[in-house]
Amino acid sequence: MKNVLIIGASGSLAKYVIDTLGHLSDVHLTLLARSRNRISNDTSHCTVVDADVMDYQKLSDAVKGQDIIYVNLAGDLDTLSKNIIRAMKENDVSRVIAISSIGIFDEPVKAILKPYRALSDNFEKSGLQYTILRPEWFTNADEVDYAITQKGTPETGSAISRKSIAAFVASLVQNPNEHINENLGISKPD
Repeated sequence: MKNVLIIGASGSLAKYVIDTLGHLSDVHLTLLARSRNRISNDTSHCTVVDADVMDYQKLSDAVKGQDIIYVNLAGDLDTLSKNIIRAMKENDVSRVIAISSIGIFDEPVKAILKPYRALSDNFEKSGLQYTILRPEWFTNADEVDYAITQKGTPETGSAISRKSIAAFVASLVQNPNEHINENLGISKPD
């Protein structure tokens, strides 16, 4: 059984990730959100933690015993990611999958993307086993169709379905040794 903590469980992308991972028989989900009432998924087979990522003790307690941490947040991602990294290291959890954004390596970095760049930089420097995903804009299309680009190569493709990103996250959960320490663009192929 793989224990997976979803941080930011009330988000629109996390909804799809929870649904997709919830169908895997060998995964137990712990959902962390500031308000459990904002999680729209069926949580009957999940552990739900009402907590802010800045509440270090609650975050650390949620991280304890997990195999994989999935991070899907907005806001002060520099501070939030540093808190997550600290909790992971103190609880000997090394595998993290984090959502950032397309365009974070464009220079100069647009102001709206600076928090996503900080999250990416922090996980890359953390010493943890990370996979950072830099998705194109999201759609609600009912399809799984994605292409991956490596950091340092041009980002290609177009807006991607949340369902596609969730499918790729599920493949990483099922195969946690794949794409370790990679920063990947993910989009719908042109």
